[in-house]
Amino acid sequence: MPIQLPILPLATPNQRYSCHGCGSCCRDFSVQLRDVDLQRIEAQQWRSELGFDPVVTFRGQRYLRQHRDGACVFLEADGKCRIHARHGFAEKPLACQMFPYTLSPDAHASQLGVSFACGSVTANRGELLRGQEVEALRIALRGIPESLTAALDAPLARGLRSQSGELQALERRLVRWLGSSHPLSVRIDGLGWMAQMLSVAKLASVRAQRWKELLDILLGALPDELSMSTLGPPTARQRAMLRGAVFARTEDPKPLAAGAPSRARATVQQLLRSMRWQRGRHDALVPTIGMGWPTGARFGSVDAMPAAADSDDCSSIDELVTRWLRARVEGGRVWGSGAYGWSAVDGTAALALAVASVGWVARWHAAACGRGKVTLEDMQAAVGRIDRTAGRAPWLGGSTERWRIAYLLRDNGLRRVLREQWSGPAPIGGSGTQHALQT
Repeated sequence: MPIQLPILPLATPNQRYSCHGCGSCCRDFSVQLRDVDLQRIEAQQWRSELGFDPVVTFRGQRYLRQHRDGACVFLEADGKCRIHARHGFAEKPLACQMFPYTLSPDAHASQLGVSFACGSVTANRGELLRGQEVEALRIALRGIPESLTAALDAPLARGLRSQSGELQALERRLVRWLGSSHPLSVRIDGLGWMAQMLSVAKLASVRAQRWKELLDILLGALPDELSMSTLGPPTARQRAMLRGAVFARTEDPKPLAAGAPSRARATVQQLLRSMRWQRGRHDALVPTIGMGWPTGARFGSVDAMPAAADSDDCSSIDELVTRWLRARVEGGRVWGSGAYGWSAVDGTAALALAVASVGWVARWHAAACGRGKVTLEDMQAAVGRIDRTAGRAPWLGGSTERWRIAYLLRDNGLRRVLREQWSGPAPIGGSGTQHALQT
């Protein structure tokens, strides 16, 4: 019998969450069902009461049906869940009970995290999250055994198993840098630089204590090293790669009540949408996503929007993005079981790409709302939208995403798109540290 893992509390300070009954998670989320959920729904006899089957098969998985507007078929007019109202919280689907908690197991423990797709989490409203691990454990025990079962520790890099303390060393140093007193745009640029350096380092001969020393050398070079790399604006291809990353993180096919297309047709439709995003024609409308998302922005208006560093809400945006980044790292959602089994090196690069995507989506939201600058509201919408697919969109763990990241790591593409989204034109300087890490 598998050993039940202990749950580690989220270390991110002052992160709060309580459900405020906004109903947003019932209006714009697809709820995948487990066998125990199907048994409960059948026992509750909803098919006869509703007059239709509340379960739909979509891409080989079973989901709760949704209306055309994306709302769950069990969402009532007052924003309450019909299952909850009739049978109680513990009889809802497990995905509904668990949200916004996440659990990411490794070989020794399961790390509690939290999704910023929840408005209460993003706004930091409610009770302190530290101490809520008991509630997460109670829900997991009802039918999510894999969240409490030992999993392999994340590799350090592809094909390179991590050794004791190496992942923790990287986590601590990333958190230290992300929580430092440097301006947010500098910390984000530093994250991209760290991802770039780790991607080219010969790590097979840098293990245990030497790995920690390498990380300290890299952190010690920041932020001075950032101005020493010759960087211009992103190339057209690098910008297209970023738009492809945004599409992958905002794409959310729906299991609608009227039925869903076949797997082959859905795949072709998704490919065509991806191509529209990557072309990003200046005068083309940015495709609509999600319920309540503002419409009317064109790709050109997003490109013309000032970077986040020019916002009048810089201090509030700094608090939000720093808290989100720390929660992703400390919540076990950057590498390992909480991130498609990715290695620490690849996961760090993927996190940097997610940050670039947040910057683009915030500018998109601001443009669609007719604003001249990014506001805290735009950034909250962007963080929530990007974080909602983290760990739950299978294509983000696949070969296309790996190829996209590998491409952006060449010629400092990742840093170029990060700088453009968060701080505008990049400074131009001399040589950097990359050659030393390759030898």
